[in-house]
Amino acid sequence: MMHHVVGLFTHPDQEWRQIRSEDESIRHLYLTHTLLLAAIPAVAAFIGTTQVGWVIGNRAPVVLTQHAAAWMALMSYAAMLGGVAVMGTFIHWMARTYDKMPTMARSVAFATHTATPLFIGGVAALYPHLWLGMLAGLAAVAYTVYLLYVGLPTFMGLNEDEGFLFSSSVLAVGLIVLVAIIALSVIIWGLGVGPVYALE
Repeated sequence: MMHHVVGLFTHPDQEWRQIRSEDESIRHLYLTHTLLLAAIPAVAAFIGTTQVGWVIGNRAPVVLTQHAAAWMALMSYAAMLGGVAVMGTFIHWMARTYDKMPTMARSVAFATHTATPLFIGGVAALYPHLWLGMLAGLAAVAYTVYLLYVGLPTFMGLNEDEGFLFSSSVLAVGLIVLVAIIALSVIIWGLGVGPVYALE
């Protein structure tokens, strides 16, 4: 499954057709693709926040303790895995509107492959500078949206109009899931499970 990563960046149309022809189980998909890719931003953030620190303007870097960074990395990792599962479930449910019946595994596969740029973009967390994070995040989101709009019609066998509507619905749900994750993070921080900064 990992060989699709390069293809999604170099020739996405052809790669989506290849992905469509495969029939993997959810377990195999998670073990060979999702679990590995979702670990990239979590591990990068742990290293960046404990070894480099957040850099905002000309201020001194802000470093987290290893315990706090590990907890936050673990929570973000779980959120990413959960987000993929939620998006896959929605795609599976929504496909019935278009008389398409992809399996749950195929729906989760589509969600995972579409999120690949977001996972890869997480490498920027190794150096958690505000502007670098913003630029990497915007580029990752833009390419994810591109993969969604290019890939969904091919993957589901939809015409251009149906593919646009379906992709827009998936994008809207993705934004709702993102807001829900942010809101949950704020609630958890409010309960006292927030960042703990390392003393200089």
